[in-house]
Amino acid sequence: MEEGIELSRASGNDRSLVRPHHTPIAGTRAQALRRSLTVSEAGVWGGLKNKATGARFRRQVPCGHWIVDFCCFDPKLVIEIDDTSHEFRDEDTRTAYLESLGFAVLRFTNRQVAQEFPEVIGTINAWIAHLRATGRAPE
Repeated sequence: MEEGIELSRASGNDRSLVRPHHTPIAGTRAQALRRSLTVSEAGVWGGLKNKATGARFRRQVPCGHWIVDFCCFDPKLVIEIDDTSHEFRDEDTRTAYLESLGFAVLRFTNRQVAQEFPEVIGTINAWIAHLRATGRAPE
């Protein structure tokens, strides 16, 4: 098993999810963030939920001491909507950590989500297809 990863099973069925370890503070904060998505996050969530992309995403997922906006475990993809809540000085460290866990990281800005929504969802679909076919993020 990879360092920093634990395997937990969903109760009542045979599905398993690989969930990154996280701090208790991150877990509590993620619960609060799920109740208060930004406009951009809510829009993207509308395009991701209920396997609209063919992949199961979770929103506001704690990962280490960070919280990622959207996370898919199969394929391993993190989607970040960058806004003023992201401390850009920390983003390289955060991305490196997520990649060390095997996740590809895809970023969009609030402007992209607002002005180019169909392209954002199309890019997410393309990344999912590429990750499933090759196991690697697109170049």
